Amino acid sequence: MQIDGQVALVSGGGSGLGEATARHLSGRGARVAVVDFNIDRASAVAADIGGFAVRADVSVTAEVEAAFAATVAHFGSAPRIAVNCAGIGSAARIVGREGELSIDLFERVIRVNLIGSYNVMSHAVLGMQRQEPVGEERGVIINTASAAYEDGQVGQAAYAASKGGIAAMSLPAARELARSGIRVMAIAPGLFNTPMMESLPPETTAAITANIPFPARLGMPEEYGLMVAQIIENAYLNGTTIRLDGAVRLPPR
Repeated sequence: MQIDGQVALVSGGGSGLGEATARHLSGRGARVAVVDFNIDRASAVAADIGGFAVRADVSVTAEVEAAFAATVAHFGSAPRIAVNCAGIGSAARIVGREGELSIDLFERVIRVNLIGSYNVMSHAVLGMQRQEPVGEERGVIINTASAAYEDGQVGQAAYAASKGGIAAMSLPAARELARSGIRVMAIAPGLFNTPMMESLPPETTAAITANIPFPARLGMPEEYGLMVAQIIENAYLNGTTIRLDGAVRLPPR
């Protein structure tokens, strides 16, 4: 699908991978709705790129529905491109050292990362199905998994499960939506230079980077945005998950 002129919605677009994606798509001519739980961040990004800022908690269906309605009202068209970057990375052992359980954390991570992605995908499909095809397709949905879905580390049971669910739903979703001309893909990023990484001490970042074969550095958010664009433009990419990780495989700890 051609990016220029299309309406795109990016969840988690106020920072990190989502911000880089919103900026890249805007630079390619898309009209971008920047959706984020933090409206100040979303507004700052939207102001820079001439986009539209919307506040929404992706785990709340009514808020996602309202975000799509506001996007349609602003741009006059439903998004043909939807990119899910909203998520949380909370970590905890299944049973802590003092015997405490982490069931509440597990439920929250699944609700935000997995159910939140499903929420956005569902509302995106609803709008895409109502539009006429552009060439072969009506729309493209790209969800964010993680290298942790295959290489989950100690303390990442909840996070890995949420990202594994995102990867696993790519194929059945793509098969279901094939008749509507809608593609579904997932990207599984490895270790990227996001705000979470920037908060770590330099020695910790150096130790993490040492495990990355090539390029031996953290991924740049702009490289994630570039992969999003490449998926959108390549109509034969569908129903799978692409690792974007410099060949890294995460160690147990």
